[in-house]
Amino acid sequence: MQPNELELIARQIRLRDLQAVYEAGAGHIGGEMSVIDLLTALYFRTLRVWPDQPKHPDRDRFVLSKGHTACALYVVLAKRGFFPEEEVATFLKPHSRLNGHPNCNKVPGVETNTGPLGHGLPVAVGMAKAAKLSGASYHTYVITGDGEMQEGSNWEAIMAAAQFGLDNLTLIIDHNRFQQGAALTDTNNIAPLRPKLEAFGWDVSEINGNAMAEVVPALEHRGTKPHCIVAHTNKGHGISFMQDTVDWHHKVPNKQQYEIAVKELSEAL
Repeated sequence: MQPNELELIARQIRLRDLQAVYEAGAGHIGGEMSVIDLLTALYFRTLRVWPDQPKHPDRDRFVLSKGHTACALYVVLAKRGFFPEEEVATFLKPHSRLNGHPNCNKVPGVETNTGPLGHGLPVAVGMAKAAKLSGASYHTYVITGDGEMQEGSNWEAIMAAAQFGLDNLTLIIDHNRFQQGAALTDTNNIAPLRPKLEAFGWDVSEINGNAMAEVVPALEHRGTKPHCIVAHTNKGHGISFMQDTVDWHHKVPNKQQYEIAVKELSEAL
């Protein structure tokens, strides 16, 4: 798919994600809106996956380390054909397999359980190393939040990936500048990220993570080192009153706000 086609799908996914969070009465909508362009490009262009064979041995691996944005991943997986799109309506309901964090034992297409921050990248390093050891050709991708990059376990994984020469690993940092309760600059500001990753021996691309024309070529980069994409995004992207506001890390729109958001996202279709 071309970037303009991916942009249309991303808008549709934002609208469905908004509806699911509103109907469930819970969700991490701000970070979901910031990461949807990245997820869309991955699943509708970059990843080699077979929705009817979610455990195909040759599939590329993807880990959503910022697991609290699970609803966005569910909408993408459903739209890609891993499970029926109608099932998104069960998000967070009793007995639903679509929990607040992804569960690989329940949801087709989910590679590993995530939620506790700082765990996804170490797992992804293990997946990439396993491919090297076995001679497998799959590529491993992982998305972390920027606040999550404050976790020391990520930097241990970054060192290990460089040591092992994991050129089959791509880390994408959703750099929306906010974490739960505060701006990144008010907590433990790990920006700028690029020089830090380069100092650890990684290739680094720095892009607008809400612009498909920049997202697609960054995801397709291949080199001789592990690759990090610092994706500058906007929390709440696409919804005016949510954008770049820490309040919307974990919050549900009321009826009036929901109608405004639906109107804004629908106008973009």
